[in-house]
Amino acid sequence: GNIHSTEVAASAAVLYFINQLATGYGSDPEITRALDTRAFYICPRINPDGAEWALAEKPKWVRSSTRSYPYEEDAIEGLTVEDIDGNGRILQMRIRDPNGLWKPHPEEARLMVRREPAEVGGTYYRILPEGRLEGYDGFTLKVKKPKQGLDLNRNFPGNWRQEYEQLGAGPFPTSEPEVRAVADFITTHPNISGGVAFHTWAGVLLRPFDHLPDTEMHAEDLWHYQKVGTKGTEITGYPNISVYHEFRYHPKQVIGGAFDWIYDHLGMFSWVVEIWSPMREAGLEKYLYIEWYRDHPIADDLKIYRWSEEKLGGAAHVDWKPFNHPELGAIEIGGWNRFHAFGNPPLQFLEREIARFPKWLLWQALLSPKLELVAAAAEPLGSDTWKLRLVVQNTGWLPSYVSKRALERKVVRGLIAEIALPDGAELVSGKRREDIGQLEGKAYKHTGISFWPDYHVTDDRAKMEWVVRGKAGDRVTLTARHERAGTVRTELQLG
Repeated sequence: GNIHSTEVAASAAVLYFINQLATGYGSDPEITRALDTRAFYICPRINPDGAEWALAEKPKWVRSSTRSYPYEEDAIEGLTVEDIDGNGRILQMRIRDPNGLWKPHPEEARLMVRREPAEVGGTYYRILPEGRLEGYDGFTLKVKKPKQGLDLNRNFPGNWRQEYEQLGAGPFPTSEPEVRAVADFITTHPNISGGVAFHTWAGVLLRPFDHLPDTEMHAEDLWHYQKVGTKGTEITGYPNISVYHEFRYHPKQVIGGAFDWIYDHLGMFSWVVEIWSPMREAGLEKYLYIEWYRDHPIADDLKIYRWSEEKLGGAAHVDWKPFNHPELGAIEIGGWNRFHAFGNPPLQFLEREIARFPKWLLWQALLSPKLELVAAAAEPLGSDTWKLRLVVQNTGWLPSYVSKRALERKVVRGLIAEIALPDGAELVSGKRREDIGQLEGKAYKHTGISFWPDYHVTDDRAKMEWVVRGKAGDRVTLTARHERAGTVRTELQLG
């Protein structure tokens, strides 16, 4: 969670999940089963430095990291976004100007909305973020880009692009220590079958691809994503959508991110949760998640404003107050409290919002492949010779390889069968170590009705046999292991 500095509710969601696991073990059957049979790797805050800046008494907002990029020096001219009136919030400044883009809403003068394209004759304002100006010539207003221009979510190897195509992506993939640490951990833990990253805000569950339409995804993977997404919507109330089809900032834009890299390169199923939707809270049900910020009816603004006044009592939208700005003179400061109303759930809604997710996360974990013992036996053949048999099966919903993408990318080994003999024993037939291949699960069976034939009824099982020579009483260890499905180990006594 919390790869983007101001999205601090993401950390809260992850910590809430940890607490649910810790307190539910032993009393909640599903939590107990999951912790007994699966591994969870949880990082509440990938970007601690940026989050501390966002939560400071005098906050500073950057996209992600606190390091300078792409240049060490700050811009000489322009507005630096900061809290200048000392109230611990970064709001907006409005300056009255007949050529301004913004005007008071006709039914609520405190709410600023866009003027109509051909509109004249009203009271208009220019609006810019709260902050200080350097090099102001009395006419030109521009907002500085923070010199901390990194976006850690764009620094992962998946669809990485240079700065001219993708702002904040860094000089090369995994150049940033936070990203390198995450990438190193994931790639050195091949038992991981999936992941969920928490962000804010939109109130939606996002799945890959970032850069390709659904037609380019393996059908089986897409079907699984749709099943998990449907369950996610059922549990959380959040819609589930493809980034490429419904969550791109611009139709020509390609973006990369951690979750697309995890699926695209490693074949692990990945999701992004965008926590919180003030629009939906206000009753806007069928708005376009990204498109809405570019253009929407002013009636939407009024709905959100009235909801915020009723539910938050002025904490989300702050009344405009006069302020004598050191460079601009007489202005007003107020407007939307973006950090605590849009960027994160207000505190009184936080627990309700993040409590949606643990059940869905747990359900996903329990779909992962799981190797279990079916049978193990030693059959005497005479002359101090025995046939050993080991049968295992995958009891998980997903196959041992997890996704078709993983098979295509050749990033997952098959089931490895091994035999360990005591001193003096001899392997007559069979191999000491052998790659048996993959075990299917239940997910990719192309039948939804019982009379439709399944030609591979037991492709979730594997049978291995060896012939050994040894003396009665010898103990032989048989092992079947799969990096994503786990390990089965048993010991047989000869005779």
